[in-house]
Amino acid sequence: MAILHNRVSQKELKERLYQETEPRTTISFYKYFPIPEPEQFRNELYKNLEVLKVFGRIYVANEGINAQISVPASNFEAFKTYLYSIEPLSGLRLNIAVDDDGKSFWVLKIKVRDKIVADGISDETFNMANKGRYVNAEQLNAMLNDPETIVVDMRNHYEYEVGHFVKALEVPSDTFREQLPMAVDMLKDQKDKNIIMYCTGGIRCEKASAYMLHHGFQNVFHLEGGIINYAKQVKDDGLDSKFIGKNFVFDNRLGERITPDIIARCHQCGNPADTHVNCANDGCHLLFIQCENCAQHHEGCCSKECQDFIHLPEEERKEQRKGIDKGRNIFNKSRARLRPKLGDRGGNGE
Repeated sequence: MAILHNRVSQKELKERLYQETEPRTTISFYKYFPIPEPEQFRNELYKNLEVLKVFGRIYVANEGINAQISVPASNFEAFKTYLYSIEPLSGLRLNIAVDDDGKSFWVLKIKVRDKIVADGISDETFNMANKGRYVNAEQLNAMLNDPETIVVDMRNHYEYEVGHFVKALEVPSDTFREQLPMAVDMLKDQKDKNIIMYCTGGIRCEKASAYMLHHGFQNVFHLEGGIINYAKQVKDDGLDSKFIGKNFVFDNRLGERITPDIIARCHQCGNPADTHVNCANDGCHLLFIQCENCAQHHEGCCSKECQDFIHLPEEERKEQRKGIDKGRNIFNKSRARLRPKLGDRGGNGE
């Protein structure tokens, strides 16, 4: 019987990845469709993808699948053949990363969850079958020329900060489940206008479009394949990019460049910067924006406290880290501080 989970240390797996000479392709995909037995579906998926040396993060739930993976170039066609052999996934659009070094993932993790994207929706009458209409890159660009069109960013604040569409409305929250009712409330007086929802790869904005229709909005659209697919269409078709800056991605890259514009600032010195990093102190691991000068000066740390901490003896660091839950520790300007103190870890974001 195949091993249905990884049993090698993360450190060793990462070292193996960087020793690979064959290029890898980073791919994301999702599909809302009923999966009656998610655990069985998950095990079959793991067994087949492990053979193909697929790395990445995949969530499976009764409502569908959500995946961000990398696959060796020589196995790409075999991967597609297997994926498309699953009837509901036949011909599924695959979002290929546009700014990719192939080092996005180093282990395969497939998890069963209640939902493939946490939404907080408890209304049993909500139905994903009634969703907004797709728009592609050319259609989105045309609609943006209409001053009456409303474009809504359904990503978290730290994603919006480094890149977004021109005229895009930010829904200021750390979580998608909070954003859904906030978007309804923010636009409650504009239910007859054209509203375009967008996100990274399409999964959040597709659900958001259905949620808006459920709440009485009339003309709701969502960007097919999200920013990732938009960037590919812009490049392939020679279109002007209405998205400026970087697209934040949830893998080791933490971002892919769409246009040269740098619209964010370093969270330490305030100079233009849009590179997200995790604090070099593993007891903190704060996600924040750091410029090259600050990275060198602070040794990749978010604060003097963390910089001092990484120079302590290993045993002392282990002792101080005991009981700390890092969660999704993310910089938020609204909290008026760069980072929480050691031992004060909050779980933020989706």
